[in-house]
Amino acid sequence: MPDDAQFFYAEGLNIYQNARFQAFLNDVVGLLRGQSAELLSFDDIKARLRLREESYKGLQNVPVEQIVGSVGRYRDFTSNFLPRRSTSRERWSRVYAQVNSMEGVPPIELYKVGDAYFVRDGNHRVSVARQINAKTMWLPLIDGRAPRRYFDYRRYRTEIAAMHDCPRDVDVHALPEDCRELASTPDELFAKLDAWDLDTLVIPHGTTWGFYTPAGYAWHDPTTTHPRQRLIEVYSGHGNSEEWRPFAAVELDAAGNASCPAPTPGFEPCCWRAGELIRARCGDIPASECEARVELARALYLEAGVSGHQVVPGTSVEDWGDCDQCRDCFNPSYSHRAGGSVQAILASGATFGLIGSSDNHLARPGTGYKEFARHGNTEAVGAREPRFDGYFRGRDRKPDPEPERFDPNDRSIPPFAQAYLERQASFFMTGGLVAVHASGRDRDAIWDALDRREVYATSGERMLLWFDLVDARDDASIPMGSVVELPTATVPRFRVRAAGSFEQLPGCPTWVEDALGSERIAALCLDECNHPSDERRTITRVEVVRIRPRVREDEPLAELIEDPWLTLPCPPERSTCVVEFEDPEFGGAGRAALYYVRAIQAATPGVNTGGLRCDAQGECEPCYGDYRTDFADDCTSPNEERAWSSPIWLHPVQVAGP
Repeated sequence: MPDDAQFFYAEGLNIYQNARFQAFLNDVVGLLRGQSAELLSFDDIKARLRLREESYKGLQNVPVEQIVGSVGRYRDFTSNFLPRRSTSRERWSRVYAQVNSMEGVPPIELYKVGDAYFVRDGNHRVSVARQINAKTMWLPLIDGRAPRRYFDYRRYRTEIAAMHDCPRDVDVHALPEDCRELASTPDELFAKLDAWDLDTLVIPHGTTWGFYTPAGYAWHDPTTTHPRQRLIEVYSGHGNSEEWRPFAAVELDAAGNASCPAPTPGFEPCCWRAGELIRARCGDIPASECEARVELARALYLEAGVSGHQVVPGTSVEDWGDCDQCRDCFNPSYSHRAGGSVQAILASGATFGLIGSSDNHLARPGTGYKEFARHGNTEAVGAREPRFDGYFRGRDRKPDPEPERFDPNDRSIPPFAQAYLERQASFFMTGGLVAVHASGRDRDAIWDALDRREVYATSGERMLLWFDLVDARDDASIPMGSVVELPTATVPRFRVRAAGSFEQLPGCPTWVEDALGSERIAALCLDECNHPSDERRTITRVEVVRIRPRVREDEPLAELIEDPWLTLPCPPERSTCVVEFEDPEFGGAGRAALYYVRAIQAATPGVNTGGLRCDAQGECEPCYGDYRTDFADDCTSPNEERAWSSPIWLHPVQVAGP
């Protein structure tokens, strides 16, 4: 250490002692006043405000007194950066010497949120700067974006939390104005909606999403036929909820006891994979003891529900392969729960029209108009640097040879690690859309179309789709969403008309730029607007799904759901596709049937549509939400975008003879 540095180091030791004593006094005063003397935690602020993006702002002159918090060391210093820990004495003094001598120190890195600054790297340097009365510092700055909507949402949550629950034995029209009305069950919800007598639609969504839905879930909703429940979400940024499959991630006996099923062709239960991961760690122990550990791992996995991955310590996303995933579904939701699929629900007797949505809770519908910006147009999130891993993934755990029971109260496991956000990140896609056949563009006309189920869903593309039952006598048509009684002697004939979405041009139309300006466009759509060209993408085929709704609870779904029942190719040289088909088996079956169609568009790149990107050998390349996958990598794969019509339901009726 140079001579001048040694002098300042000794001086720093004395100044540090004074600062430590002052920190002690601050803590005592704060305790007596009931006020915290700690710095603000950046991660707490980030979580509360739901900050998602950041950008480098370069070197800026920062007022030292506006540095009010820290990323990871907010408990090591008081709110005015006085040092609290005696173990930092030597380090603090060395920094003091470097600041005052010819050595100098590396620049401090900060995050900015509004007018406040948080230390990313350099807490001791800020502490020293406060002690030498530095007023401003030229520092590298990273701006954490805090859009107004986060502050508005925080205010909303605060106001809601301050309200008391409404009494349950009071008529809805007599409830106090300052209470919060709750419904604990679908029956209670519908009863309240009926009492209010307002126009409402209740739309189930995310019914196969295994991120929070436990294995073995199946749709059992006695309110399926309630008139307010007329639609269901088939596709969103969380994936496709359409397809039923016969696989099972858990087996339940008559008493509801769970057991782990063996793999079947094309599907491996994650509970089974948990046992195999433990088996690989058995080493030289007796086979019987190894098998006991394997069975315990499977049982503990099922016991832990959506946190099952936590029972096998020290595993990676790659270790779990593609267990619990639907390998042959189109853009399936994470850990696809087939018992809640739209097809299974329709087979149960529901008369739901089909819609798509973004479901990102950001009031930003239509994020699938262009396939770009995985971080921005999907909900993929994660640590930008390894040092922030703990906030998303929790503590590192050794790959112990024995499984561990998951403790939901273990605070060392962050909430997103309990539900395995790290693995879910590979299944966040851009959102879907709902389209209506309405008599106008006003609110009432759109509502009426939704209410009568004359709607269709898309995987995000602005495709056009009509699906009609055609009356053979006068060529009149009955649209999608209709429930029709048809004489058994009639052979139903259907017509499908579809057109692909327009090819997109880069950037934004000039009139949008003139109207909104560059800053607003960047904030709203990341500089990429819906900018259609005059060329449409091609519809390659139309797939028809036929489902015969159950008449007995014990009827196997595999005998009722025919997917696809028909595949109708489209002429490649045309910009639109028009096809017709008939069902000569309808009358002879003697039971109701429903039909809906999928219009399939020629493959184009789609964000995150490859899922875990596993090969035939089971080796996977996840698309992480964190630094392990380049933030500029949109993880695109060839994707056949599509539109789903609402069904048409046919009920056979006998017509008396003359």
